[in-house]
Amino acid sequence: MHLRAHDRWQYLHVHVTARADYAVRAVIELASLRPVSATRQQLAEAQNIPGKFLETILGDLRRAGIIEAQRGASGGYRLTRDPEKLTLAEIVRAAEGPLAAVRGMPPEDTLYPGSAAPLTQIWVAVRASLRDVLEATTVSDILSGDLPEQVTSLLARPDSWTRR
Repeated sequence: MHLRAHDRWQYLHVHVTARADYAVRAVIELASLRPVSATRQQLAEAQNIPGKFLETILGDLRRAGIIEAQRGASGGYRLTRDPEKLTLAEIVRAAEGPLAAVRGMPPEDTLYPGSAAPLTQIWVAVRASLRDVLEATTVSDILSGDLPEQVTSLLARPDSWTRR
C-alpha cells in the first residue's frame, strides 16, 4: 500500500495496552499459584484487574491454549503450559494479536514513496526489538526475577530509564 501525498503520516507508537498488561499479570499470578487454580475473582483481586474485563481476557488465553477453565466447587483457571516455556510474546499475542503493526498492517507490508521508503525497514526492526525482549522472557523469568540478558542489558543503559 502506497501513501498518497495528502495522507497524514501515521506514526508507530509502541503501546502496551491494558489488555496485554492484564493478560500477562493474570498468567503470572496463575503461575505463582501453580498447581492450584484460581477463580476470576481471585485473579482480579490479586492483580487489581477489573473483573469483567479480565473475563474476556481469560477467554482469549483459554482459546490460545495457555490456560484452561475447570467448572465446579473447586473450579477456576490454571496454566496448561510450563512457565519456563511460556513467553510473554505468546501471552501478548493471545490477548492482542501481532506484536507490532503499522496502520493495522504487518510492518513488512508497508510501502512508502520516495525518500520515506526506508521506513519499512525501521518498522520491521522495531518489531524485531520487541520480539528480542518478549520472546526471550518467560513467565518463570518474571517469577524468579532472573531476567534474560537481552532484558538486563537494556535495563543497564541509563537512557532506558529516561522518558523522552
